[in-house]
Amino acid sequence: MFKQKKPVEQGLQIIIVGCGKVGQTLIAQLIKEGHNITLIDKNQQKIQELTNLYDVMGVVGNGASFSVQKEADIDHTDLIIAVTDSDELNLLCCTVAKRVGNCSAIARVRTPDYSMEANYLRERLGLAMIINPELEASREMARILYLPTALEVDTFAHGQAEMIKFKVPEENLLDGMMVADLGKTVGKNIADNVLICAVERDSEIYIPSGNFRILRGDCISFVSTRRDAKSFLEKIGFKTHAVKNTMIIGGGKSSYYLATQLLHMGISVKIIDSNPKRCEELSILLPKAVIINGDGTNEELLREEGIEYVESFVPLTGIDEENILLTLHARHVSHAKVITKINRTNYKGVLGGLNMDSVIYPRYIASEAIVAYVRAKKASMNSSNIETLYHMFDFRVEAIEFRVKSESPVTNIPLAQLSLKKGLLISFINRRGTIIIPSGQDSIQVGDTVMIVTTHTGFKVLQDILND
Repeated sequence: MFKQKKPVEQGLQIIIVGCGKVGQTLIAQLIKEGHNITLIDKNQQKIQELTNLYDVMGVVGNGASFSVQKEADIDHTDLIIAVTDSDELNLLCCTVAKRVGNCSAIARVRTPDYSMEANYLRERLGLAMIINPELEASREMARILYLPTALEVDTFAHGQAEMIKFKVPEENLLDGMMVADLGKTVGKNIADNVLICAVERDSEIYIPSGNFRILRGDCISFVSTRRDAKSFLEKIGFKTHAVKNTMIIGGGKSSYYLATQLLHMGISVKIIDSNPKRCEELSILLPKAVIINGDGTNEELLREEGIEYVESFVPLTGIDEENILLTLHARHVSHAKVITKINRTNYKGVLGGLNMDSVIYPRYIASEAIVAYVRAKKASMNSSNIETLYHMFDFRVEAIEFRVKSESPVTNIPLAQLSLKKGLLISFINRRGTIIIPSGQDSIQVGDTVMIVTTHTGFKVLQDILND
């Protein structure tokens, strides 16, 4: 075992099995959240590097081994998270941990066969969560292709509300407008059902008040229902129809998940992959898709298959560099909506200057779901609990949906009378399936879910919105 550390007060005891991309993202996030982390991995060099980089402990060995888990102190662990490259090993790690210790367990499972049985596996094995980064990433891509003018589309309230990010183009109606004057342009009935939550301008983040003036080039995130979102975007001059077709480069798990969802939405799909055997498999799995065996990075083949005329283009080769180059090529030769999947994060600074359109990071999607669970677990004895958590604008803004379980200092009081921290907005109240964009006279009730957008980090309970 490497590197003893001082215990962090009130933090959970967490074991992470697997030090790959998702594991390393989780380590960074959960350390910030103040938890005690122990790592398990067979690779001694990885363990050594991470224990030197972070204030964590490390155990070299098989995470499914009883003795290795005992060495990692499974008896006093609150949560084990298994994110190795093997679905079977992850499930076995969690099963052993549930038998040996008294902890919650989360497993990463990526294989389509297992993913279709996720609910069954979770219930039978007693897992807190089964997370599939590729499946979750494909769902986010599908939401964007349903509304291709958006840069990002995140869902809350079990799909009843959406947070949509877009960039204000030149000569748009919003350019130069104050937020308070939105109703004069788009109509009060639409403006009352839309709330602008966050704005990024020249790398600065703003939680806008009514006198905030919008300018061209701003990246704006707003919340509303799907129907009201489309009405708002149409009013300010954006096209809101879903794409009719898409070209996907690469035939891996992500491509299969995305194609399945797009075909279900009535969107035509063409997949190009260089592996003949995989193409045969996909043609059986996806009989309604067009499967092309060929080099998806070949410009001539792409032209022959209609890249210049396709409405959307998604490179999913599994190699970040290829995905980036294919994105730049597609933006050069076509007007397609392009979504780029990136596995590593060390390109972020460079990508910001490339006008990449929509970029998806599966490891962040997985880590956000797990961090939300961890925060909810830590705060489980309180009067509210986290339902959904998204990080926005490179982790500088959090959008958190809380479920109100019982009365507290924030309930039954008009919002205008609450002493709220600066840098946050109460974005919506979901009351029995009805989305309320709140005014100062609305109040939070027991049974509601409430979404907060804030530049603060680490909120665990709804009462955290109040000034100390």
